[in-house]
Amino acid sequence: MIHHLVLTLEQRPEVLERVLRVTRHRGFRVCDMRLSEQEDKRLLLDMAVDSDKAIELLSRQLDKLMDVSTCVVQGQQSMACTING
Repeated sequence: MIHHLVLTLEQRPEVLERVLRVTRHRGFRVCDMRLSEQEDKRLLLDMAVDSDKAIELLSRQLDKLMDVSTCVVQGQQSMACTING
């Protein structure tokens, strides 16, 4: 199951690494990721992850990270993600 998350992050060198580490430790695989800088210098991370686990297991942990301002689950798809390369 593919889930879409939108996170607002503080602009720090290690924040993306922390998000990816928690994602991996919770058993989710990143399918797609887009990172952009907002006008207030915070980062906006739009991420699609794949797992059969409940998305709340990941979103609650991401929300606890000190550099994550918000973590919102946008939706889900039933198709598995494919990574080319």
